[in-house]
Order: sequence, then structure tokens, then C-alpha cells
Amino acid sequence: MKKLINSPDEVLADALVGVAAAHPSLTVNASDRYIARAGGPTPGKVGLVSGGGSGHEPLHGGFVGHGMLDAACPGEVFTSPVPDQILAATRAVDGGAGVLHIVKNYTGDVLNFQMAADLAADYGVRVEGVVVNDDVAVENSTWTAGRRGTGATVFVEKIVGAAAELGADLGTLAALGREVNDRSRSFGVALTSCTVPASGKPGFELGEDEVELGVGIHGEPGRARGRLTSAREIVGVALDAIHADMPLSGGVLVMVNGLGGTPLIELYVVYAAVAEWLAGHGVWITRNLVGNYVTSLEMAGCTITVCRLTPQLTHLWDAPVVTPALRWGR
Repeated sequence: MKKLINSPDEVLADALVGVAAAHPSLTVNASDRYIARAGGPTPGKVGLVSGGGSGHEPLHGGFVGHGMLDAACPGEVFTSPVPDQILAATRAVDGGAGVLHIVKNYTGDVLNFQMAADLAADYGVRVEGVVVNDDVAVENSTWTAGRRGTGATVFVEKIVGAAAELGADLGTLAALGREVNDRSRSFGVALTSCTVPASGKPGFELGEDEVELGVGIHGEPGRARGRLTSAREIVGVALDAIHADMPLSGGVLVMVNGLGGTPLIELYVVYAAVAEWLAGHGVWITRNLVGNYVTSLEMAGCTITVCRLTPQLTHLWDAPVVTPALRWGR
């Protein structure tokens, strides 16, 4: 294992020190292990909290800031944050209007966020939750009951975050988050595995000429393993699966997301193929992201996420955002 770390046991703690040093607009609570906006909660604004295992940066800590999250809870690498950690973040961002939890559908995450929500009620904090489950590759996976949550988490955090800045109430934000999730689908492809620091060895084996189609962001098996072929053909498999699950039409938001070990030039090759496929099916891209947003350590590959936009969702997507990993309009 070759990694730029001090110790496998201290990766998260050391990374949080780095986050605090690099981003003065954020507060890092080292004892309770959460990242929040500096300056505390905004009175009357719904607080947004998300989180999950580390190793997916910039998700979620990189999306804390104006127009997105109020706090993020990073667990150990590929491990859910614990309820007390989530509870501390929830109480810290409550400005009196309640707190929305945005949770990727992984069993540990869902259980721990629900437990934290129950504990928050004892402190008089109203909490609602949105579970993101956009991955069409498999119905159930190693770590989930039902579909996994992947790239659509970024869409939910951005669009709901914009509405929260405009003063929407807790119930409205929860309904909006579920709408974005319902209108979004993802599919992932892996060319290599990745190595969790604590284990020191690759999570799975994949031959030089093989590709895992429908892989999860922790390396969970996909729907098929095949021979590596052209980007155009791989994109066709991914978008065929998405289109079969949720017929695509009209204007869409597309994210071509690197898993951590794929050069940007290859992501643009994929994006070109995505644009070609969509145009061939009468669908046009009105907004896009190309880059690393939901990574899986150093895994090579990508996920493709598509959201069917509405005028309201487009307006909220375009709203100003200022976070370490996403910023425009302000």
C-alpha cells in the first residue's frame, strides 16, 4: 500500500486538521467529528446535515457552505458516522426551524441518522430525513436494502440547499429533496479497485482487461463484469440502464463523476459520449458537472448521474453556492 498518510489509524483525524487549516469559512469540531459553517446556525433557517463514510471526498465536507450544507459528519473510511456524532452536528446547526438529514441509502447510514433524529427530538429539535437511492445498477447490494445512494446526493444537497437559503420550511425542503431523488438516476463503472488504509489491500480484484459494470462507490459488485471496451460502448450500457429505469426526455442535468483515479481527460471523453447518446435520444443537457465529486479513494472509473430538470429545479441549481468543492454566482 502506497499512500500519503501518517498512520492508517489517524487518516480521518489528520484530514480534518487539514480541512480546518485550508478553509477558514468552516469550523471543524475535532472531538465530535463534524464540519460546519463558521459562525453557527442562522436563526430561522432550516439546517441541512449530511454525512457518510470518509473516502468519498469532496462529498460531504466539501459541500458545506452557503447554498448547500450546514454541516457534514464524516465517518471512518467507508464506515458510517455514529449517532452521537450526527446528533452533535444536528444540534449545532439548528436555528429554530428544524434540521433536514440528507442520507445516502446505506444500511448503517440510514440506521444511524434515524437514531440521531430520535435523540434530537429529546432536545426539542425537529428533524426530517431524505434518503437518496439513485443507483439503478442493482436492486440490493452488499451494504444496502434497496438501491444505493450515489451521485444524486450532490444534486439533492445543492438544490435543497438553495431552497433553504431562500427560507423554505422543513416540510417543503424534505419534499423537494425527495422530488430531486425521484427525478435522478445513476450508474457506476470501475476499471480498478481501491485500497482502504486500515486493510492495506485492494477491496476486490479486477483484471487488466476487465470492467465492473454497475459498481458501487465502495466497490460493491455491479450487475456484470465484462471486457474493457470503448468509452462510447460503456456509456451506452450505463445510459441504457438509466433510460430503461427512468425514461429520459427534455432538458437534463448531467454529472460525469470521477471515482478518484481517473484523469479529467478521460472524464471528458465519457462526457462527449454521454452528450452524443442523449442527443441521439432527443434529450438535451442544460446543466452539467464533470470532475471528482463523489470519489472512492483511488478507484479508477466513473459514475454517470442524470436528473430530469424542471424550471424550478434549474433555478435552484443556478442559485449561488460557495463551498470548498462547488462555487458559483456569488
